[in-house]
Amino acid sequence: MTIIRTALAQINPTVGDLSGNVKKIITCIRKARKIKTDIIAFPELAVTGYPPEDLLLKPRFIRDNIDALEKIKAETEGITVIVGFVDRQDGIFNAAAVMSNCRLVDVYHKKYLPNYGVFDEQRYFRPGNRYPVYNLGGIRIGVNICEDIWHEKGPARIMALSGAEVIVNINASPYHMGKALFREKLITSRGLECGAAIVYVNMVGGQDELVFDGSSFVADAEGRLLVKGKSFTEDLVIADIEVHGTGRKLSSGNRKQLREIMREGEFVDQIKIPWTFPKDRPAGRRRKTIRFSEEEEVYNALLLGTNDYVRKNGFQGVVIGMSGGVDSALVTTIAVDALGKENVCGLFMPSKYTSDESREDAFNHAENLGIKIIEIPINSVFSAYLKTLAVSFEGKAPDITEENLQARIRGNILMAFSNKFGWLVLTTGNKSEMSVGYATLYGDMAGGFAVIKDVPKMLVYKLCEWRNHRAGANLIPERILWKDPTAELKPDQRDTDSLPPYPLLDPILKAYVEEDRSMDEILRMGCDVECTHKVISMIDRSEYKRRQAPPGIKITPRAFGKDRRFPITNKYKSY
Repeated sequence: MTIIRTALAQINPTVGDLSGNVKKIITCIRKARKIKTDIIAFPELAVTGYPPEDLLLKPRFIRDNIDALEKIKAETEGITVIVGFVDRQDGIFNAAAVMSNCRLVDVYHKKYLPNYGVFDEQRYFRPGNRYPVYNLGGIRIGVNICEDIWHEKGPARIMALSGAEVIVNINASPYHMGKALFREKLITSRGLECGAAIVYVNMVGGQDELVFDGSSFVADAEGRLLVKGKSFTEDLVIADIEVHGTGRKLSSGNRKQLREIMREGEFVDQIKIPWTFPKDRPAGRRRKTIRFSEEEEVYNALLLGTNDYVRKNGFQGVVIGMSGGVDSALVTTIAVDALGKENVCGLFMPSKYTSDESREDAFNHAENLGIKIIEIPINSVFSAYLKTLAVSFEGKAPDITEENLQARIRGNILMAFSNKFGWLVLTTGNKSEMSVGYATLYGDMAGGFAVIKDVPKMLVYKLCEWRNHRAGANLIPERILWKDPTAELKPDQRDTDSLPPYPLLDPILKAYVEEDRSMDEILRMGCDVECTHKVISMIDRSEYKRRQAPPGIKITPRAFGKDRRFPITNKYKSY
């Protein structure tokens, strides 16, 4: 029996920051070497950050990323390093470099290139066609990348049949609710099927709409979880894995299975890496596995996504329109938790339709958070607009035009503060509103980042309640959580004037948007015919608005934007 010490370097790279990413990688290598680690693995495309998108079309970017490997290779004395980068041969490849004792041993090319949801890898990369197995001092190890391990008869199975006792899988697997546990169950079962220990290292951090949750782990050949990394934060996870060290003989049965699952032109390599395992190192420390509730998981994803978007894009702070409503309350609280109260400013912009309760709630909430809030009434500006338009609008009754003018005035004021002070405007629309177009283009949709763009309204309430529970007090004033939601753009306005109640709306949205269910299927769920028809119609008509919304954090299995791409000009009716 041999103990192989493996480090999972769960880092937060920045797309395009090659030098910064290399520094992170080298720092982790040095830490791992101090505790006599045999192998350290980094996430998929750790050198470039993920996803690099059309940076991959720039030849210089590819060259610079390959050159960056030289600095990493120089740090691999006494340790074996597996790191994701972009390789270039006849085309470019999503690749893993295997380096040891200051030399590049080999490069693995990702076989399965996802091209669904948020992924566009077939746009850029060519698939690999070889399955290397590395003999590290008598321990046979397979290395593959992300999607490769999701396929039952994919590279992990081929490598195991070819003798691998440990499979190292490097990842940039984006977060959505419940994915971490699903991922853990699937990958551990894959290890059980293969009869190999699985080392699963995942990226962490925010990149535009995506959040990577980390949650790296190691499972043994019996499918038991040995160790799990932290979620939503950088971590260096150390695992001592017991292996026999003899490898599997390539039996006639294995050869037959390999012939059945391998395609023409594919082959297995056996590559030797000279290695002596230390005999005097102390046993690694055990760590407790922490699991979050759904609300805590989502809240942490929103924190990380907000922090990284603001920080990585060079903003010093944020400004938020605080209405006294639940959506702006949640966004402001997230911003303070993510960035610090000194970096958050609230604007309260009342009109003649704004209630005293809204003002009290906004200011009480700002006081609870310890942030600055500035009151800028919009009545005089609104009156000037109405006067300017009076001749052109003569004989026309007031309607949604005048309502939207107020929202657009507020959007202009927020953007003025953004320009003057260099603050990023955080918008406050939720997924329920964005789905049905219950938002004003160039008004409350104006801004740089939409924190809760993918958070349904009922989950907004749950997150607020969870945050108050964690605070042990009503950090978000209680009245905000029970009063009727309203845009306050006309007398006695309520959201239910235009929309079904949110407890009825959200299940329809989930079925239609996230699950692609037909109207007939939704009706069989018990939804009302008229309500369902109205909601689907509103969703379809609002695609043009959503295309012009700022990017926002993906937390559901199917978010608007990269996940769900519908034509704006579209005559097909789903009802």
